[in-house]
Amino acid sequence: AQKKKKKKSLISLNPEPESIHPSVNSPFTMGEVEEAMLLLKEEDEGSRRTSVPTQLMKLKRTQWWILVFISIFFLISAQAIAVLLGRFYYNEGGNSKWISTLVQTGGFPILYLPLCLLPASQSSSSSCSFKTLLWIYLSLGFAIGLDNLLYSTGLLYLSASTYSILCASQLAFNGVFSYYINSQKITCLILFSVLFLSISAVLVSLDDDSNNPSGDSKWSYLIGCFCTVLASLIYSLQLSLIQFSFENVLKSETFAMVLEMQIYTSLVASCVAVIGLFASGEWKLLSVEMEEFQKGQVIYVLTLVGTAVSWQLGSLGAVALIFLVSSLFSNLIGTLSLIVTPLAAIAVFHDKLTEVKMVAMLIASTGFAFYIYQNYLDDLKVQRAREAQAE
Repeated sequence: AQKKKKKKSLISLNPEPESIHPSVNSPFTMGEVEEAMLLLKEEDEGSRRTSVPTQLMKLKRTQWWILVFISIFFLISAQAIAVLLGRFYYNEGGNSKWISTLVQTGGFPILYLPLCLLPASQSSSSSCSFKTLLWIYLSLGFAIGLDNLLYSTGLLYLSASTYSILCASQLAFNGVFSYYINSQKITCLILFSVLFLSISAVLVSLDDDSNNPSGDSKWSYLIGCFCTVLASLIYSLQLSLIQFSFENVLKSETFAMVLEMQIYTSLVASCVAVIGLFASGEWKLLSVEMEEFQKGQVIYVLTLVGTAVSWQLGSLGAVALIFLVSSLFSNLIGTLSLIVTPLAAIAVFHDKLTEVKMVAMLIASTGFAFYIYQNYLDDLKVQRAREAQAE
């Protein structure tokens, strides 16, 4: 049977499904089989799907599983550590939003090591022009720089737990962007997921957080909430645009392109942060900030370096999952850290777990579960259709 590609909404870990034909002895109705066929056959004339690992990376299914789990581990753990270190920087006397912005992308040189270790056969194979590549890196890099500044501002005014719960809105935004940019199928369960996550973000923004670092200033708290939600929106847009670039513009089949995407967009974003650092005059205060850091100058430097490395590992994991699966799946896994980070913040910084936060986390977890269940149903439907074909 001719090999077909899967529907973009299906996050399935089974490579290269074949065409489905209803069997006489099949226990499924013609409508169910046809729906499963659509999931398997749609987008055949579009760009190559990055969720088909055997086509893109010439890997066995087990090897692909290993890469996916490594990417998931880096994304969840590194993102949680980076948020906690960022909050620690502000708690101990740090006050520079531009430095906090810079460290989110400034660690990109460490990615040159794995890029150099890749075999020659895994080098970039993009067929687009240098001008197109330059435009992609500049536009995405500038957006990442702006996004990082908004995240830094939000973390300055919010506790780590509140900040993390608000970031859950990025999954809702990404569902919308994936529908319009990546032809993502939106079902009732995904709509419920978007609704629940949106309600969660609204509840947190209205909460009177007694652990709010901005003190009694309600306006500062609202500014922090607004910046965090806006940053989540821009981040979700980035993920969809990166997936679109991989599929429709770069059309690369190597992991080297994943590294190059992360390196060069981070380079542009870092340049934006450096320009902002000097333009704002904050660079003049860095020596004083280091001397007055409550834990000492060595801890100050280690905090910034650790934050930079953590953000790079987390971002690399996110981009790798876009390449291996999809932008929505990458955002979905990133949302898992929003369960880890608030609990870690409560243990490390003794953030107060208010009733509103507990309800918001419960609603956000429910929205997350809706999305997981939808993908489980899609995968189950395809598996049953395959069984019907084999009979």
